[in-house]
Amino acid sequence: MMMKSIAFVVVVAACLAFAIADDTKYTTKYDNVDIDEILKSERLFKNYYNCLVDQGKCTPDGRELKTILPDALKTECSKCNENQKKGAEKVIRYIIDNKPEEWKTLQAKFDPDQVYYNKYKAEAEKRGIKV
Repeated sequence: MMMKSIAFVVVVAACLAFAIADDTKYTTKYDNVDIDEILKSERLFKNYYNCLVDQGKCTPDGRELKTILPDALKTECSKCNENQKKGAEKVIRYIIDNKPEEWKTLQAKFDPDQVYYNKYKAEAEKRGIKV
């Protein structure tokens, strides 16, 4: 059974944020990244994915993404702005709907005990995200 959750809302938030600006919010430096371009390009998507799962080199922004992802999961993306949260939801929906194997791998790496799955399941369902 494929487990899907909103736990990776932060994937996009991280894609948009990449670095922590201070202790209260993630930087907005990458808020203008074209998420659609990344999702439409198999090459770009794969580069970010491989970085996240330790199967490829990371760009500086990819390293930052890996750094903040655990914090964003733990804090319910409380350091994300609204734009980052919307982007995160877009990426989550895309990965769940189009990349189920990658989704399972990301979950296994970042939520092996299903802590975030259980924590965010109701919110995901409320937003119409298939879990």
